[in-house]
Formats: sequence, C-alpha cells, structure tokens
Amino acid sequence: MTSTVGRIINCFSDCGGCKSRTGNARQDTLNMNQDTNCAPMLTQEVRLHNQDCYVVMDNGIVQVTLSKPGGIVTGIRYNGIDNLLEVRNRETNRGYWDLHWNEIGGKGIFDVIQGTSFRVIVENEEQVELSFTRTWNPSLEGKYIPLNIDKRFIMLRGSSGFYSYAIYEHLKEWPGFELGETRITFKLRKDKFQYMAIADNRKRYMPFPDDRSNGRGVPLAYPEAVLLVNPMDQRLTGEVDDKYQYSCENKDLRVHGWICFDPPVGFWQITPSDEFRSGGPLKQNLSSHVGPTTLAMFLSAHYAGKYMVPRFEAGEPWKKVFGPVFMYFNSAAYGNDPLWLWEDAKIKMMVEIQSWPYSFPASEDFPKSDQRGNVNGRILVQDRYISNENVIAGGAYIGLAPPGNAGSWQMESKNYQFWTRANENGFFSIRNIRPGDYTVYAWVPGFIGDFRHEAVITISSGCNIEMGDVLYEPPRDGPTLWEIGIPDRSAAEFYVPDPDPKYINRLFLNHPDRFRQYGLWDRYTELYPDGDLVYKIGVSDYRKDWFFAQVVRKIGNNAYQGTTWQIKFDVDNVDRNDIYKLRVALASATLAELQIRVNDPNSNRPLFTTGLIGRDNAIARHGIHGIYMLYNVDIPGTRLVKGENTIFLKQPRCNGPFQGFMYDYIRLEGPPTTC
Repeated sequence: MTSTVGRIINCFSDCGGCKSRTGNARQDTLNMNQDTNCAPMLTQEVRLHNQDCYVVMDNGIVQVTLSKPGGIVTGIRYNGIDNLLEVRNRETNRGYWDLHWNEIGGKGIFDVIQGTSFRVIVENEEQVELSFTRTWNPSLEGKYIPLNIDKRFIMLRGSSGFYSYAIYEHLKEWPGFELGETRITFKLRKDKFQYMAIADNRKRYMPFPDDRSNGRGVPLAYPEAVLLVNPMDQRLTGEVDDKYQYSCENKDLRVHGWICFDPPVGFWQITPSDEFRSGGPLKQNLSSHVGPTTLAMFLSAHYAGKYMVPRFEAGEPWKKVFGPVFMYFNSAAYGNDPLWLWEDAKIKMMVEIQSWPYSFPASEDFPKSDQRGNVNGRILVQDRYISNENVIAGGAYIGLAPPGNAGSWQMESKNYQFWTRANENGFFSIRNIRPGDYTVYAWVPGFIGDFRHEAVITISSGCNIEMGDVLYEPPRDGPTLWEIGIPDRSAAEFYVPDPDPKYINRLFLNHPDRFRQYGLWDRYTELYPDGDLVYKIGVSDYRKDWFFAQVVRKIGNNAYQGTTWQIKFDVDNVDRNDIYKLRVALASATLAELQIRVNDPNSNRPLFTTGLIGRDNAIARHGIHGIYMLYNVDIPGTRLVKGENTIFLKQPRCNGPFQGFMYDYIRLEGPPTTC
C-alpha cells in the first residue's frame, strides 16, 4: 500500500543501499530503480513485540509503540528518529483517541479513551491488527460515556505508516447521552516539526507552542487567537496565530501534516473517505495547528453549533465505525528539497482514496467492497425562467444520507453519508455505499435550495441502482428582477476587507482565502463609521460594495449595536394585486435575527423575521460559511411603489462582536408570468 514515490523517498533515508544520490529526485528515481538493495527493506515481514505494559508493531520501516491495555500511541520510531511524538509530554498526551460528551442535561466531559482489555486480532507476516476495548456497564454511569469502544490499529507489510479505526456501540438498555466531538490527536515533537502543510497554498513555518504564552503572545478576543509579540522566530512577530485559520471543508480535508527538516521527515494524516464524517462535504473541521498537533476529526460542532451534536436517548441502539484513517511517514535524503515530502504525501493520499474501501480491516462492522452498493444517474435542473429546456446540472453535489427533510444532511451526525459531484454532463456515480436505507440529496452551484428525492433507496450488498434522470426544480415563482451574489453557499464572492495591519497572518496576504484573517468583523465599523451599508441595484457591485458579513457595530468598549442594511432598487411598473418573492439565502448565522421591512424602516412589526437563529460562529472562526438556510419572503405588491424602493435588512441582536449573518445570495422575483 505504499506509493512508488513513497517507496523511493523512504529508500533514500532508510536503506543506505542506493548506488548514487544526486540530489535530483528524477535521477535518484532512475538510480533506485536499478538498485536491488532496497528490496529487503520493502518486503520485511510485520512483527509484533508483546511486552508487559506495551505492544510494538514493526514492519522494518516504522515501529509503533502502544500502551497496553490502554491503546495510547506512546512512540513512533521512523528514519532514525527514536520518537516522532513529543517525548516531553506524558505518555497519555502523545497519540490518542478522545471524545467530548455529556449526560443529557449535564456538563461536558473530555475523555482520552483508554482501553481496559487488549487482543491481537490478526498477526501474520503481512499484517498485524490490534484491538483495545473499553466496555461500559451501569457501574460506570456518569464517569464514562455509555459506549462500548473498540479502538483498532493496523500495520501492513511494506507500508510506511499505520491505520486506525474505532467501533462505537450504544446498547438500547443504556442511558442517553450527547456526543459533541470525537477524533484522533497526535502531538509531535516541537523541536523537530515546525513546517505545516494543509494545501498547496496553505503551508508555512509555524510558531512554537511556547510563543502563545510566557509573555511571547497576547490573547485576543477569544483564547484560540493570540498575537505573537516576541516569538522565538522573530520573522513571525506581529502575526496572529489561531487554529481556526487552518480549518478545512471535509471535501478538501484529505491530507495534512508536518515536515521536519533535520532529518527530512514528513508526518501526515490521510483521510481517504468522508463516509464516517458528519455534516456532508461542506462541513468544516480542524486539521493541523500549533502544537505541533495533527487531528483526524470525525465529529464536531464547529461551524454548525449544538444542532450538530448527536443526542442518543435511552432505548436507542447505535453503532458506527469511524475510519480507518492512515498515518503516513515519508523521508528524503539530505540535499533533496524537504518540501517535496508534501508532494509525495498528496500522491499517497490518492493511492489511499483509490484503495477505499480497504480490504484488510478485520472487523465485520467494516463492509468490504463486494458487500457495498452503487447508485448512478444524471441530474438536471428545471427552471423555466432560465430555459425552456432542462438544464444540465454539471458540478452538482449528489449524496446519500439517512432519510430526512431536504437539506437535513447538513446537520446529520449519527450515521454515514456518501457524496460525489456530477460531471459536466450531469452524470454521477456514488460508489461503495454501505448497506442501509438512504435518501438522495443534492444541491447545484448556481441555483438556490436543496434537492431531496422522494423515494427511500435501500442499498444491499452488490447492488447497482440506476436512477436515470433526476430532476431538480429550485424555488422559483417569477422572473428575476435583481440579484446579489452567487448562489454557492459561501460569502466568499463579497467584499472581504484587508485585515488590520496589527492583526495579520502573512500566509493569507494576497491569498484566495483572505477571509481567514483575524478581526475582520471590526473592519465593518471602520469602513462604515457614520451609517450602515446601502446597496444600489444597477449601480453597486457586490464584489466591492457588499460587506461579507452583516455584523454588529462597535460603539465602545464591549458595547455594540445592531445594524440595518439597505437595498435600493427601482420598479417601473408595480402590480399591486400580486405577490413579489424575496429569496434570502444565508451562508452563516450566529445568534442573530433577520428582520425584513419594505419602504418603512420604522414599522413596529417587520414584514418578516427569522427569529433568533444560528450557532455556527463562522464570523469568529474565519469560515466564510456555516449552515446554509434559505428564506422565501412574500412581498405584497401594495408594499412597493413605482420608482425607488428600499428593502431594510435589520439584525438587532448585539450582545457580542460575533453576532450576525453571512449572506449567500439574495434575489427579488416579480409576479409569475405566462411563458
């Protein structure tokens, strides 16, 4: 399971037998291909060393030490480094599964999951699989989450890394609980790993953890954000460090990690599938951040709020497999560019994705490829105000998730989801779906709303379901009179200001993700000191004149006031006997309320209000979107006048700096017409 590039890189640093190392990767590849001395390193059998308090998996490339029976990763030996993990940490604070939970109505509890029994599941020359289990019983009520947890670790022959997955099970006779977060955490050596990579345009030298405290850093508006005033690397002086600046959508969160330059070694976390992650492809999760820390996130409420936290009632049985995910290590010869380790990690990531679902996990709870099913079809859009013909929905997101309402997949957090994107002709194929009952969901960039197929689809082993053409009719009553933004579930197309020079992260200067800078919410008050935003249809440009978030106005120390934005537009002919439709798609909301008034900003009762909505906190966490919400507002023709009209968008909630919205798209439709 090791990619060609991965084998070459590991051979350079592990075997010492290659004929010539030129420092040129291409030439070294040719030399290695002619060298047979590398073969023993690549084919050494997997060995298991079972000790009193520890167990060691060893395939000649990497050695992984786990506590017994706890199942905590205490050591990773690779490429001459005795331990890639932070040796100054307690053994329980190096590599571990953890979760955050609470009894229903109780306080939150953080739990580093320690097994109480240990078993060898598979042990042969090709593979080792270990099990560390913690079994629940009523005597543990209130102390541990009422789950049976089986943590598994796998090492394969010739593989430069190891896999981990876990099976969580709640029996129906057990008490209820809420599960706020679960993940795998690795704390790497801070004297070794100082360069982080998440994406081609999101990689950099990182601050040291000590830079965030000890007089080297100043806390900002929330604990995660720190201004570096005297960092150990003075080049970082004046920058803001915040782990949320490095969050990522599930669909893009496939590989991330760290590089050590002496010796050149990479530590990478690869997630080959999203099926076990909650919230669908757009759900945002943490990745790597200062520590150096690397996370494999399976479930969290980040960018969604408490609605994403699954609640399990007494009498509700549940079982889910999280993973497997792969911890991959690579290395390079001195003289080669260590940053090429990132390129190799991306290649290895593709190999792992193509190998999914894995054939080697021993648990019957992880179905193999021949036990899964497939769904195929084509998606089209019907909008008669755009075209008399059905429109091919190229690039549409198509997914299978548990049955629910349209868009419910965004908040789904208990079971499995399977997503893909339609090709340019609208065809889609969702492969390797676990058996079960699902609903087909979709959303199409460029169109508002959510698609939900009416029929429940049952997946069985080996099935191949052909759906044919699937037709999505997005919300539409009449012709577009005007629109603001792009319906893509993001506020990224709107005006994102430059950061305050005192609070920058240099990585995001002149970067497509400029919204990840700290403190942008405060820029609104600076840009609009005397009044709120006014947008004139036909004159204003949403890329320059529509602030990316409707936030509160700062009026003093810890004092804020709500804001009211205006949209001004002309109507030549008003049909006072008909209904106009205002479509407001929100990309994010945090403890906010949207009140809509038309031509009368002082009316006691708004034409429409959402009430208090949203807990995704995307404004503070640099997310550019949270949970998508669409509101359809009827505007009676009697509310409009011939000539200039004004729609007032008021957000009155103002108890803190992060309350507000991000808009995705706004459209006013005229009364229906006969086509």
